[in-house]
Amino acid sequence: MKRELISDVMREMGKKGGKAGGKKGGKARMAALTPEQRKELARKAIQTRWSKAKRKRKKLTKANRW
Repeated sequence: MKRELISDVMREMGKKGGKAGGKKGGKARMAALTPEQRKELARKAIQTRWSKAKRKRKKLTKANRW
């Protein structure tokens, strides 16, 4: 859709709706989860972070060999 066709009012409504949804989304999601589900999400996040760090470190050591 062309930008000229969207009114300023509609553009402002979209901005406000997006901001409100983003602010409450994570809190609402966490409130709906059980403690076990939150723990599992945290465990998965930490594993992902560490695996990325290991890959980056491995990549740096390979680059430094030459």
